[in-house]
Amino acid sequence: MTRTSGSRVILVSALFTLLVEITPATKYKDVVFIHGILGGPYEADDFTQWLEKSHPGTKLTAINDYDALSSLWPMDAQVSGFEAKVKTLLSNPKGVHLICFSQGGLVCRGLLSKFPHNVDTFISLSSPQAGQYGDTSYLRYLFPQYVKKTIYKFFYSAEGQKWSVGNYWNDPHHQDLYLKYSAYLAILNNQTYNNNSQEYRTNFLHLKNLVLIGGPNDGVITPWQSSHFGFYDENEKIVEMRNQEWYKSDSFGLKTLDQRGSIHTYSVPGVAHINWHTNYTVFQNNILPWLT
Repeated sequence: MTRTSGSRVILVSALFTLLVEITPATKYKDVVFIHGILGGPYEADDFTQWLEKSHPGTKLTAINDYDALSSLWPMDAQVSGFEAKVKTLLSNPKGVHLICFSQGGLVCRGLLSKFPHNVDTFISLSSPQAGQYGDTSYLRYLFPQYVKKTIYKFFYSAEGQKWSVGNYWNDPHHQDLYLKYSAYLAILNNQTYNNNSQEYRTNFLHLKNLVLIGGPNDGVITPWQSSHFGFYDENEKIVEMRNQEWYKSDSFGLKTLDQRGSIHTYSVPGVAHINWHTNYTVFQNNILPWLT
């Protein structure tokens, strides 16, 4: 073998090794994670470790913004702030996956509605997608002077709508006030007038898959079926997603996604709210299969 041919063999071998080494880094789509109420980017720590073992080279970006007490800011303000950080990430021409926990799932719905994106799969992890109505530890901590039956008097006011929780508080006994005052959820659902309603719907429908994860032992999302777009009627009986008026009218595109076969729901028992992002079984069975 000549020196020239030997050099070529070495070059080809090195090139092959390089390609093998970089393949894992380019095989999987990037992942963006947005935390929940009173939380922060550390909520993605376990996901980052598990993903590195399962999908080596995958880039996961946990957004460091509106954490702790700043997560109580109005939802519109948070969406605008997050947009400045994630718009480029969510417009990745190769596609991207979005995992959003708890209140973060509603922040993400705002982002997915506000601008065109290239999100392949949106994983809503125990998020109050149809709203919140319950006497939970969070409510007692933040508003100890109220219970669920009376807090509408505060939330359904200009002052109450300055709190993120007020923006998606959905009292089934005071729907007239909810529709009048809700500065976020009712608008996002196109239940009230919105100049950008068609744009919001069009943008949301860019999704390829919507993964909804929740369970009966959550203890915070109330009712827990809200994580699957179900909610109470005026008698506090559960009305599942497909019987909701905004689904039947396809007001923001949920019915269209469903008819495409793009909505995937998981009911996982035995998981408390604060443990969704640290539960390996949930990650392995309900999240990882979508992160390709």
